[in-house]
Amino acid sequence: MASTLTPEEKEHLITRNLQEVLGQDNLRAVLKERDLKIYWGTATTGKPHIAYFVPMSKVADFLKAGCEVTILFADLHAYLDNMKAPWSLLKERTKYYEAVIKAMLTSLGVPLDKLKFVCGTDYQLSKEYTLDVYRLSSVVTQHDAKKAGAEVVKQVEHPLMSGILYPGLQALDEEYLKVDAQFGGVDQRKIFTFAEKYLPQLGYAKRIHLMNPMIPGLAGGKMSSSEEDSKIDLLDSAAKVKSKIKKAFCEPGNIEDNGLLKFVKHVVYPMFKEGEAFTVHRKPDFGGDLVFAEYEQLEACFAAQELHPGDLKAAVEVYINRLLEPIRKSFDTDYYRELTERAYPAPVKVQAGKQAGGGKAQPAAAAGTNAAATVGENTPDKLELKVGQIMDAVKHPDADSLCVLTVDIGGGERKAIVSNLMAHYTLEQLRDRFVVVLTNMKASKIRGVESEGLVLYAAGAEKCEALAVPEGSKVGERIIVEGFDNTGNPVPALNPKKKVWDKIQAELHTGTDGQALWKEFSLMTLNGDRVTSTLAGCSIK
Repeated sequence: MASTLTPEEKEHLITRNLQEVLGQDNLRAVLKERDLKIYWGTATTGKPHIAYFVPMSKVADFLKAGCEVTILFADLHAYLDNMKAPWSLLKERTKYYEAVIKAMLTSLGVPLDKLKFVCGTDYQLSKEYTLDVYRLSSVVTQHDAKKAGAEVVKQVEHPLMSGILYPGLQALDEEYLKVDAQFGGVDQRKIFTFAEKYLPQLGYAKRIHLMNPMIPGLAGGKMSSSEEDSKIDLLDSAAKVKSKIKKAFCEPGNIEDNGLLKFVKHVVYPMFKEGEAFTVHRKPDFGGDLVFAEYEQLEACFAAQELHPGDLKAAVEVYINRLLEPIRKSFDTDYYRELTERAYPAPVKVQAGKQAGGGKAQPAAAAGTNAAATVGENTPDKLELKVGQIMDAVKHPDADSLCVLTVDIGGGERKAIVSNLMAHYTLEQLRDRFVVVLTNMKASKIRGVESEGLVLYAAGAEKCEALAVPEGSKVGERIIVEGFDNTGNPVPALNPKKKVWDKIQAELHTGTDGQALWKEFSLMTLNGDRVTSTLAGCSIK
């Protein structure tokens, strides 16, 4: 197909549905001489979900336009970005990503002969690349590096050097992959302009940058791996797809914050062959079928409230299952089931003092960093930790050193918590603060006021500091200890007589880098973002 297209037709395919193009004149100049070379990178961390069809739809466009496409599995970046993926898993996750992406593109019906996959560590550990990292560090300011990563790298008051290096590595990838253009989401824009500024200072060419819009998830807002109902897994069954689509946010007439409509625009319409149209099946009593040859017609109909949200959901469900069915079939083999288990191992849980063979349980450290090997009466799977927001803070009526916090823990539930944080914060500083809350403590009276939980803090020799929740966390989001996920069966209340909390708390501390830990296991959200503190080497209370 590509060999019969004019440069103008190729440009249309390459740029359609993009939010922004930097360097379009250069793009046109290249297309007049040869096919474009493009790369798209992804860090091999969490499982790819249905939102990955948005960039894959554009990769399909690039391949249809005859582009040479490189997909970079940024394994080194994955480690540097808050160490979301341990080294032991990166190799297996890279295999998983390659298999999934090939299946997705095959589902979209595009040839893969001009597609190649590269791992960052294939070249990023070379002498030449390392020297260029040092060269770049000699001209880039800390301010520019932090600004470039503001939308992508976790922002904290005292960032790790890894996060500051991240934008520079991504910029250098353009040169070492020998491409004309880099493709990514509009959230990458600051990194793209950073590359345009600094690569020429090393004597390298300024590249073209192609940016996709960010589309909302099913629940409205960003599609998140940590919110089960905001995303559809690529291997979800048809029944699960139906259930999640049914819960999707789809307000009548709302075309802005509507993940279903955006998915149809950016994925479904581009996959249509000539003559195909988006069809909404309805019973004759409700007006019969609707057929939309162009997306704009569908959007206008929904905006005018002539298309019911339930009918839109039913139609989108059909097209999503059409995309997912080939992926489900290709992964329905022993090899891919085993690959999935190796790349994303479930937490290993056995009774304390026992293991599968009937012998003694291994120490937790022997199980590796992915999952704790044993659970027992005093292990952190008993804790129900959530992200909370302090809505109000007042002085305790009978204790000058204590305050009473009203904390929103999500789901319309608020808890009154007595805390000694007033010794380290003003009441105003506490209000609106996001905190980590232990919610399944048995309520007890402290100096005459009932306290229904705990706000966790790092306790230093001279200072105490409330633990910092990961950037972007939402009220009510679960916090777990790595490998001890009890989200499906939380303990209703900790037993105060057996001092369960006291024994678990004795092993809670902050590491040398400020990460909150139980023994050597991180406190984190369900998608792997870590809880931290600026106080290192302290106990957590």
